[in-house]
Amino acid sequence: MRLRIWTTLFLVTIAQFAWGQTSGNAKLVKAEATAPEPSASSYTVLGAASEQEALIRAQIRIMQPDVYPLRVLFVVHWKYIDTARTFRLHVPAGYTSAMFTHLPSRSVFIDGDRYVSDDSLGYWVAHELGHLAANSAKEEDAEKAAREYRKRLKQARIEAR
Repeated sequence: MRLRIWTTLFLVTIAQFAWGQTSGNAKLVKAEATAPEPSASSYTVLGAASEQEALIRAQIRIMQPDVYPLRVLFVVHWKYIDTARTFRLHVPAGYTSAMFTHLPSRSVFIDGDRYVSDDSLGYWVAHELGHLAANSAKEEDAEKAAREYRKRLKQARIEAR
């Protein structure tokens, strides 16, 4: 018991002297060394070819959504199916899904094998951003918000001509 007390006392004493070997700055991390807070419009595009990433970023920039996704993921078909099953994606009978949004993580999943064209990508990404803007899994709510995004895309195409 005596040995434990002396060991504890020794360690506490050494710890006090160890503090004396720091520089005058008590902060362990300097303010300028910390990572900046991500902006509302920063998001990550994963799994896309460089052309696809540039296209999706340009389309999202033109749409100026109310709520940006945190991630846009292009995945191969089997991974898309597995992820949809994991998130228990509900697809109405007779419909198929080439992309979906996971609201809690603000992630948009795109089936890279079913990616058809640039125009269809913009059309359906607008729908998925509508889910985020409405914060709703309902298709009607997503379509309401998507209409405005699609108008912006159409206007940008007209101006580019």
